[in-house]
Formats: sequence, structure tokens, C-alpha cells
Amino acid sequence: MLDLTTVRAELGAQYDLTPSQETADRLGDLYSRMDRVVPPSDWAIYAPYVEAINRLKVEKNAVILAHNYMTPEIYHGVSDFVGDSLQLAIKATEVEHDVIVQCGVHFMAETSKVLNPAKTVLIPDMSAGCSLAESITAEGIAEMRAKYPGAPVVSYVNTTAEVKAASDICCTSSNAVQIVDALDADTVIMTPDQYLAQNVANLSKKKVVFWKGSCIVHELYTAEDLRAYREYDPETKIIAHPECTPEVVAEADFTGSTSGIVDWVHQHKPKKAMLVTECSMASNISDELPEVEFAKPCNMCPYMKKITLEKILWSLHTGQEEVIVPDAVAGKARQAVQRMIDLSRELGI
Repeated sequence: MLDLTTVRAELGAQYDLTPSQETADRLGDLYSRMDRVVPPSDWAIYAPYVEAINRLKVEKNAVILAHNYMTPEIYHGVSDFVGDSLQLAIKATEVEHDVIVQCGVHFMAETSKVLNPAKTVLIPDMSAGCSLAESITAEGIAEMRAKYPGAPVVSYVNTTAEVKAASDICCTSSNAVQIVDALDADTVIMTPDQYLAQNVANLSKKKVVFWKGSCIVHELYTAEDLRAYREYDPETKIIAHPECTPEVVAEADFTGSTSGIVDWVHQHKPKKAMLVTECSMASNISDELPEVEFAKPCNMCPYMKKITLEKILWSLHTGQEEVIVPDAVAGKARQAVQRMIDLSRELGI
């Protein structure tokens, strides 16, 4: 675990990170992307970190890949590419930089390392895990294969490299249905998200069996809560992530991956919208859509929120928090991820 006292002392000796209105004003173009959700006083605190990180990226030939669940000052202030798990996995195969800084959770950084074995991959906080990824092991995959002999295993990218290596192919929430339908099998094993699997089963012709894992953020939403909100404000469009329960999905006006949600809101521009997912999503797109009023149910991912500007600067400055995946595991995991990417491209997803 990072010793933040040491981190702050080292960074303070190397960089001027004092809150600065002058720096905030100098970075006004970046601030304009988030000024609906980040108060000016907070931006004066963030701006020195943003400036230092962006300068250091150039010096280190580094690129920052950030998930949609990052906070606005990271998402808009220092990220070079943002997206959902599939978009970031694909982007990881395309970047030419020497260093990848993965602003997300650990399995995402592992995926970038698996796809870029020769590059340095950093995650600003090694303890940024994932309850869903931790719910399944390679032994669990073997258990499912024994129950359903011959059935291919489709593992969500929200899994460790070890689990990916034990699987036949990966999927994300944006391509899960298409991946399952494209496999030459009547029965498909999905791990580890039971709700994503059930929602896929409702849309697929295949028999889908699943491991009983779940996301601590999305499982908290209930159909009763959504019905109550719809009764309170029928005008609000409810948009859910497929890691929510099938009952929640049934109440939604649209269900999609994080990128699908972003695309839907941009396309339809409802007067009011509720994003039933991690609460930073609405914050990150609100400045792009001033005509949309976002209701903000806020189930926050405690793992995603471990990533901060301070830790990004520290990791870039020191090269610490490097992600390593053993070659034997990485090779097999790479096959499962690459099959997903190749099939997604073939299917035009």
C-alpha cells in the first residue's frame, strides 16, 4: 500500500503543487470541459497536478488510458484516451508510447500489459482491485468446465490475467451478446458476472450458464427504486448498465455498456436522464451535454476512486506500481483477449 506521507513529501520536493489560481487560469481550456461539475476552488487545487502530469507524460513518452468511471479532473484533465473496457483494450494495442498509465482498476492494467508485453504498464495504485474480478479464479473456470463438458468459456474482461488464460475468449458488456452468439456451441459458460450473463441469455439464442459473481456497484440498484423514481418523475429516461440485475434492466429505457450509454445520451439528448451505473459517468459527460439534466443516483466504485491525480503523478515520477504478468500466463490470456478484439472487429462492433 502506498505511504501517502512519503508520496507527498517526495512530490512536494520536486514539484510546486500549491493550489494556484494562476495555473488554473492558464489551463482554462481544460477546465471548460468540466466546469459544470468541478468548482473553481477545486480546480485551483487540481491544476498544478494536471500541469505537472501532462508535462511529465511528454518527458517519459507516456500515455494515459482512462476508464469512463474516473473522476472529471482525471477524465478531462490528463487522459489521452477514455472509454470502456473494450475501447481501452483496443487502444492499448495501438499506442506507440513506451509507458502506459492505466487509470482504472488492476485487471485493466493487466490487460494492457498482456497486450503490450514489451511496454511498461503502470497503475497509480496497485490496490485498485475489483470485487467482480476477485470473485472468480482459474479453479472456478475448471469447475465450470467439469459441469458443462465441451462448452466454451467466455470470461468478462473484468477478470485477472490468470482467469483470462483459462478461458476461450473474453467479452465486454458492449460485445457480450455478439460474442456468445458467434460461438459454435449450443451452451456457453459465462464468468464471472451472473447478471451480465442473465441479461445476455435474455437476448441470445444460446443456453448461457454462469458463475455467480457480481459488481458491488451495479448490484445495489433495485427495480423498486427505479419504479419509485419513475413515478416521481416520469419524464426522466432511465439508462442502465447490463451488470445490473435483469429486473433493473427491465425497468430501463435503454441498457448498454459505458460507451453505449455515452453514445445513447449524445444521440437522443433527453431532457432528463438517470444513468444507472457508477456515478462518475454522468459527471464526465455533463459538460458535453448542457441541455440534459442528469439525475445522479450515486453508487461509487471504491476501487476506481483509489486513482487520484496525486497517485498518477507519483507513479509517472517514480515508475513505481508497475504491472507484471508472468509470460506463461500472459501468452494464454493474450489469446483470449485478442480473439475478442478480432471477433469484435469482424462483427463490426
